[in-house]
Amino acid sequence: MDIRTDSAAAAKALVEAYLERSMVPDPEGAAQYTAADLSITFTGGRRFSAPAECTAFNAKRYAWVKKKFLRTDAALDAETGDVHVYNTGYLYGEWKDGSAFETNRYIDIFVVRDGKIVSTQVWNDSAEILLDKAGIAEAPL
Repeated sequence: MDIRTDSAAAAKALVEAYLERSMVPDPEGAAQYTAADLSITFTGGRRFSAPAECTAFNAKRYAWVKKKFLRTDAALDAETGDVHVYNTGYLYGEWKDGSAFETNRYIDIFVVRDGKIVSTQVWNDSAEILLDKAGIAEAPL
C-alpha cells in the first residue's frame, strides 16, 4: 500500500468509528475522533461545533435514529494532505410521534486532517419526509 491508500483507509475507519459512537448515542466518545475546531453543518445550514450539539438536535426530531451504512469512500487531497470521506446509506428509527422509518437517504461528507475529523456536512431526507407527513410537501415522495 502507498501513502494514499493508507491515509484513505485510516480516514474511512476513523469516520466509521465516529459514526458508530454517534449512533449509540455517545457524543463524548464520538468527540475523541474530532479536532478541537470541528465544524459541523447539518441540512438546512444548521451549524454545530461538537457531537453533543448534534445529539441534542437529533433528540428533538427523532425518538431514536441509527444509520445503515451502504458505502464509505475516501480520497486523499495530495496538495493539502486532507482526506475527504463520503459515507452514505439510510437512516432508520422512530419519529417523535412513534412512527417508524427506514429508507431515509443520507450522505455525510467529512474532512479528516492529521488523524482527526475537522469538518462534516450532514445531508438527509428528514425535512422532506416531515413536510410530507405534515401534508405540505410540494410534490409526492
